[in-house]
Amino acid sequence: MGILDGKVAIVTGASRGIGAEIARRFAGEGAAVAVAARTTETGTSPLRGTITETVGQIRAAGGTAAAIRADLSRPEDRERLIAEASQQLGPPDILVSNAAVTYFTRVEDFTARRFQLMFDVQVEAPFHLAQLVIPGMREKGRGWILNISSAAARHPAMPPTGWATRGGTVYGMCKAALERFSTGLAAELYADDIAVNALSPTKVVPTPGTLFHHLTSEDDPNNEPPSVMAEAALRLCSAEPKTLTGRITYSQELLAELAAPR
Repeated sequence: MGILDGKVAIVTGASRGIGAEIARRFAGEGAAVAVAARTTETGTSPLRGTITETVGQIRAAGGTAAAIRADLSRPEDRERLIAEASQQLGPPDILVSNAAVTYFTRVEDFTARRFQLMFDVQVEAPFHLAQLVIPGMREKGRGWILNISSAAARHPAMPPTGWATRGGTVYGMCKAALERFSTGLAAELYADDIAVNALSPTKVVPTPGTLFHHLTSEDDPNNEPPSVMAEAALRLCSAEPKTLTGRITYSQELLAELAAPR
């Protein structure tokens, strides 16, 4: 018996990295998982990992999963994702919005197209997907919405260092907006027993994306394994909704808090 037995979860950006790890962890705890991302076949993205591979790993371990291709910058794809997940697996109990398209470019050089794309995927998509799943969660009497954020949402210190000087502003804007959305929605849905939280890794997770952008290296001793984020996500998406909601939290800090004697 897993703690998510009988639950249906949608995890976006689950072809690789944190999203794939969360999808595998949730499936290991009994959830039927809709694995969503754009990449379905090897060689169609510069980053390794596909939703087909994630689903294959889940099924090989005895879990239930469905691969649903979705370009989350497109409203019609978001609507189709929820419809297909509901048809194949059942109405979702859990939504994890993890998908991201990221460019690290200084403000003066940022193009309008890239700016819009980042907000479409990292802000508008979680907003729209939440709108689409809330009615079903309310009908079931409970639900869990988790938005994956980043320490980039924090304001940079002065004098600035690292990526704060090299083009992380728009990424930070997206994540800051996502966090404010999460706490506001948590307040709106508190009476409905639908938890809404934002979760960030405490340290950089070595994923195909962070390695591609040279944010870390695989042998960096200060890395955080993706399993830590997956465990924290599981805790947030299995707790009683009213007891753990409206949080902007970090993986290691959350797990330490929940492990502490009460």
